[in-house]
Amino acid sequence: MGSVDEVSNNNGFGCSPEMEKFLCERLGDPTQPISERFRVLFSLRNLKGPAPRNALIRATRDSSNLLAHEAAFALGQMQDAEAIPALIALLNDLSLHPIVRHEAAEALGAIGLESNVLVLKNSLVSDPAQEVRETCELALNRIEQLKGDGGNGESSTEGRSPFMSVDPAAPASSCSSVDQLREVLLDEEKGMYERYAALFALRNHGGDDAVSAIIDSLHSKSALLKHEVAYVLGQLQNKVASAALSNILKDLNEHAMVRHEAAEALGSIADDQSIALLEEFAKDPEPIVSQSCEVALSMLEFERLGKSFEYLFMQAPLVH
Repeated sequence: MGSVDEVSNNNGFGCSPEMEKFLCERLGDPTQPISERFRVLFSLRNLKGPAPRNALIRATRDSSNLLAHEAAFALGQMQDAEAIPALIALLNDLSLHPIVRHEAAEALGAIGLESNVLVLKNSLVSDPAQEVRETCELALNRIEQLKGDGGNGESSTEGRSPFMSVDPAAPASSCSSVDQLREVLLDEEKGMYERYAALFALRNHGGDDAVSAIIDSLHSKSALLKHEVAYVLGQLQNKVASAALSNILKDLNEHAMVRHEAAEALGSIADDQSIALLEEFAKDPEPIVSQSCEVALSMLEFERLGKSFEYLFMQAPLVH
């Protein structure tokens, strides 16, 4: 086995057995910094086969809730049906942090098979965490939509987003105006799937008015919606969002999943104020938040050096 530097020179279009073994072992190594393990995780999600899948499944049980939830997210983005039993076990394990259970439910929706409906319905009514129940609602709506589009696991009307992510909801009709979408997104009485659909339509629109509407929705009552809003603002990388995201990160009373997404979005925006804030909150007492800041700062350092954060770089969705 070569050195890390030698390994990282492998191109993103193939992976040797030695490289695959290196990545799988490194992901599971708790002595590695969290940023290094995220480098590995982002590389493994670009690979197919039992070894990468099993390494990610093992990571969903990691002591780091941040790493565990990101591993579940990766399994959903890979849309690997072989991961379903492990994801169901995560969703049903109430000893796990809600952020991990939420991501397992979202991953089951991303895979999109009708066989996942029953377990999602059970958690929809029984999970003690609102963010998990709302995620189950989203996943069930996504599966229902996919069923209407032929049930092949990928909607003919949705496809992948322009940001290379498998979104929890298809964007609302492009015929809707920004004002109409804003009204739906901000309406606390609307269903979560409908609000998510408006959010992704506004993201895909991307104009100033759309970004303003997305920022305004950070005042929602739903932690789940706010965390997705922060994620979308990170995808858009619009500096106009910096102040609102900074306020979220600084709010110690805000849900950890929202603060974590705000931290990673600020890393994507990467202006001087954002970087200073990430350095400050890398010492936050909540590990989900502090580790998010650490990962974001590491990604920025690789970018500054002109290097890929991933060992195996291919187009993939942003960190979640």
